[in-house]
Amino acid sequence: MTPTRVVAFGGGHGLSASLRALRHCVPGLDLDITAVVTVGDDGGSSGRLRAERGGLPPGDLRQALVALAGDHPATRRSAALFQHRFAASAPAPTPAAPVAPGAGDPLVGHAVGNLLLHGLTELLGDPVAALDHAGAMLGAVGRVLPMSRQPVGIEARVRGVDPAHPDEVRTVRGQHQVAVTSGTVESLRLTPAAPAACAEAVTAVRAADWLIFGPGSWYTSVLPHLLVPGLADAIVSSPARRLVTLNLVAEKETSGLSLPDHLDTLRRYLPELKVDMVLADSTAVGDPAAVERAAESLGARLVLAPVAVTDGTPRHDPAALGAALVPVLGADR
Repeated sequence: MTPTRVVAFGGGHGLSASLRALRHCVPGLDLDITAVVTVGDDGGSSGRLRAERGGLPPGDLRQALVALAGDHPATRRSAALFQHRFAASAPAPTPAAPVAPGAGDPLVGHAVGNLLLHGLTELLGDPVAALDHAGAMLGAVGRVLPMSRQPVGIEARVRGVDPAHPDEVRTVRGQHQVAVTSGTVESLRLTPAAPAACAEAVTAVRAADWLIFGPGSWYTSVLPHLLVPGLADAIVSSPARRLVTLNLVAEKETSGLSLPDHLDTLRRYLPELKVDMVLADSTAVGDPAAVERAAESLGARLVLAPVAVTDGTPRHDPAALGAALVPVLGADR
């Protein structure tokens, strides 16, 4: 029997939650999982590697690989190694020249997996080959691909960045700065404006049975995929059904953006996009009627399920999300 081919789009913790949820579906469904990951990160370890050595920022790619890592004890240890960050050592200070912990240590703050992915890319000459090799090292139960082989910049026109000038619109540059902006994002763009789509990602999208968007940072992890022309064309023309998983709460970059607004932005940046299902947490959704109307405007049916962790924090529970996905992904056309 042919497995159900699922392509999940995103980056960071949101995509990781989606991939872990898909892993929980596997006992009940035969899935062929592909993650397509944003490549705009410019903060932390990824930003440092990108600025100092070039190439794709590896952090979100690493997170996706770890989410798909196999369950064998050896691969779990390898996954933990990928996530390990070098901490500052404690040098022995001298009375004449006390030294701050980590001062001058270029490894501090880097994740081992980021360095490994960067090294594999240099060794193999191609980021996709590097990701496939790293996936084999981790016994990954799916494939991780970048949305483009070239890194991108993320820019937003934001209103009210300066509270003293609430109506002033400014350009905020960089994924990190957009993610933490205190204003209201009015428009989003990539630099370069039309990056080439990863060919392997386009092939996966065209062959998929399901395309999954979200959860995740809407402006910096979800929408960027729709701004890559080759990927957007594949998303629109793919025979796959499309599912949007909504966030539990607004993040800083989407402050003031309601859940119906999240759906409206998808149509704004890719007007041809049609969606089959919108999955939302039954508690976080608020007024289901408003979300249902927004879903219907995309051609979708709203599905409500308890998919949040039970400790009150705004995080998706991979097991609960997986349980909600099984009847959706397993449904006949």
